[in-house]
Amino acid sequence: MLGFLSARQAGLEDPLRLRRAESTRRVLGLELNKDRDVERIHGSGVNTLDIEPVEGRYMLSGGSDGVIVLYDLENASRQPYYTCKAVCSVGRNHPDVHKYSVETVQWYPHDTGMFTSSSFDKTLKVWDTNTLQTADVFNFEETVYSHHMSPVATKHCLVAVGTKGPKVQLCDLKSGSCSHILQGHRQEILAVSWSPRYEYILATASADSKAKLWDVRRASGCLITLDQHNGKKSQAVESANTAHNGKVNGLCFTSDGLHLLTVGTDNRMRLWNSSNGENTLVNYGKVHNDSRKGLKFTVSCGCSTEFVFVPYGSTIAVYTIYSGEQITMLKGHYKSVDCCVFQSNFQATTKSQLNPAFEDAWSSSDEEG
Repeated sequence: MLGFLSARQAGLEDPLRLRRAESTRRVLGLELNKDRDVERIHGSGVNTLDIEPVEGRYMLSGGSDGVIVLYDLENASRQPYYTCKAVCSVGRNHPDVHKYSVETVQWYPHDTGMFTSSSFDKTLKVWDTNTLQTADVFNFEETVYSHHMSPVATKHCLVAVGTKGPKVQLCDLKSGSCSHILQGHRQEILAVSWSPRYEYILATASADSKAKLWDVRRASGCLITLDQHNGKKSQAVESANTAHNGKVNGLCFTSDGLHLLTVGTDNRMRLWNSSNGENTLVNYGKVHNDSRKGLKFTVSCGCSTEFVFVPYGSTIAVYTIYSGEQITMLKGHYKSVDCCVFQSNFQATTKSQLNPAFEDAWSSSDEEG
């Protein structure tokens, strides 16, 4: 650490290298935080989490009871032991509460004043955070499994929605209507994700064993149907391409958007080049996956070696993305883990107290009087 600091001071090191090394060290040392807890509001399983990208302070959670909770993750008290409190919630008695299980929650990427939720009650709801009222509601004919807003879009406000039907729906927040439909899958859409690099590129995963990349500006839409065999078996017949030997029920871009990870019910995870659709053939071994719906996993950001975190029964398996090595299993839950999120900027507060030398000893004359 001191070597890094002195080299940076002398101008010999990239300023970001120290940050990446420290972020990597923290991931490698991850364990259950015994000093920090989260207030329990949900009466049943938690299906989905999202931490807002503006401050990294507020977290949304959606439950199988239809309830949505907003938490403040900041330790304002500076005490070593603390509980992240719920700021507010959309409870069972709220007039706009989802009737059935909430499958996805997501903050509006540029502003904490709005968030979205989708549910098995066949709706996508847009919420005003300040009033906790719905600003808009999109109704679908089928159960909604997943939705996603682009983290980088500046020229569109499209929400991609995956339902029990085979068509991917694109809902426009500006017009309040479904602008168009992407056709190509044959069974339900279990996961959708926009590229963090290109605002018009969308990835979808389906129960038909296929994962597709789309450019939503194109009339035909589909750019690539991912092929686990890299064209060696399908003989250039793209309709025969499959990403997994089972349902594809989860996908996640790497933080730079250059690669795409998919998981399937064949207990495999695959890493794809997102520009040409090539299977990189990284071997992660058996990746346990018996989820009957979408599997929500996540990746690290800002590390010198990037990692992927995958729910694995009651644990979370951590792999290095580009080598496939399993680093560790994060233990602490007693039942099946449904989702996980990664907060790159958070530094856990340990038992060490604030050094008195750094405490604010100033007082105003009014207080002294």
